[in-house]
Amino acid sequence: MSQPETGKNAPAFTLPAYPEGKVRLSQFKDEKNVVLYFYPKDDTPGCTTEACGFRDSFSSLQSADTVVLGVSPDSVKKHEKFATKYELPFVLLADEDHSVCEKYGVWVEKSMYGRTYWGVQRATFLIGKDGKIARVWPQVKVAGHVEEVAAAVAELNG
Repeated sequence: MSQPETGKNAPAFTLPAYPEGKVRLSQFKDEKNVVLYFYPKDDTPGCTTEACGFRDSFSSLQSADTVVLGVSPDSVKKHEKFATKYELPFVLLADEDHSVCEKYGVWVEKSMYGRTYWGVQRATFLIGKDGKIARVWPQVKVAGHVEEVAAAVAELNG
């Protein structure tokens, strides 16, 4: 499935979450912008760097009426360990059957060391308070990414 485009409604979802229990995308409509970032696996080098970047920018994003939601196929229990270890102040969503990853077009065939497998392509979606996709980063490079997202949030808020 292809990724949702800018200006289109963000695909709805409800997922188990740490520390929230369950999170519905619709609970933020008309209230908050949403930074929805997809990452392959808890506690790996790139994913940890990205999560800590969002952690370090969390208060400025929060003051810009924006919530951060991290999504990976890891379990809530793994998310709890990851969040506790790195003091992550935002919600981590457990997409264990990768259904939400598929809706957002980030469950892709990957290749490493000559072996192909299915996994999460690192991507971020900025969803406005209106529930529409405001910005898409389809293949994220971790360095400088959080700063780009923060700038886009500031632009979205005018």
